[in-house]
Amino acid sequence: MNDETFRTIEVSDPAIAADGLTFVTVKSRALRRRADVTLYVPPVAQGVADLPIVVLLHGVYGSHWAWALKGRAHLTTARLIAQGALPPVALVMPSDGLWGDGSGYVVHADHDVERWIVDEMPALAQDIVAGCSARSPLLLAGLSMGGFGALRLAGKYPERIAAAAALSAVTDATQFDALIEETRADWGEAPDDRNVLAALAAASDPRPALRIDCGLDDPYLEGNRELHHELQRAGIAHHYAEGPGGHDWNYWSATLEHTLRFFGEVLHATENDA
Repeated sequence: MNDETFRTIEVSDPAIAADGLTFVTVKSRALRRRADVTLYVPPVAQGVADLPIVVLLHGVYGSHWAWALKGRAHLTTARLIAQGALPPVALVMPSDGLWGDGSGYVVHADHDVERWIVDEMPALAQDIVAGCSARSPLLLAGLSMGGFGALRLAGKYPERIAAAAALSAVTDATQFDALIEETRADWGEAPDDRNVLAALAAASDPRPALRIDCGLDDPYLEGNRELHHELQRAGIAHHYAEGPGGHDWNYWSATLEHTLRFFGEVLHATENDA
């Protein structure tokens, strides 16, 4: 951090190759501005119909490249596909709209980050990825702020999302106040805009398959445990896991494998039911 010039700086890791990645800038109607997306489509996806779309949401201070160039998401995806643990997918990694330190993936007074993720990411995949269609399953995962977004959007749009997963999730919008320097005055104020549990509890059945992971040294561990216990009390099915690690890329990079294996199980089950 450089307090004199930039409040925060996020830099990609030069040791991680960007092989197979595509970087896209689009003019978003939902955001009312240009925005960036990183995509990874493995070669084995060629010829696959209704290719599943996996959207990875980054955290505060980050952007579209973080999951790939800090978290090795494309490399993990390729390895799991090669092992048969995950079917071929299109990996879509958007920016969060780049509002302030982090948009929360919520509706704002003058732009709609929810629509950017839930509507425009599948539309973008259909436009530029062969095999993606209106029938492609949509799966969301995110870290920290992105976990807040993935779980909350799964609650608000259960008919659109096949599965959602969160790593080290922020569980209530008030937690952003310690992270961002901007005010949340123009963020949505409905309960399902502010709180993960409220969004999931309000969802109609069938809800998306859910997975929640948090590190034992994570500052949001108690919040994630409370969410887990409240979901149990409400009878909302989900998988919950804890493991060694903190709120950092070492934990997220490792835990992404569990997330993608979970998505693989969901997708394989869907194929068997078809």
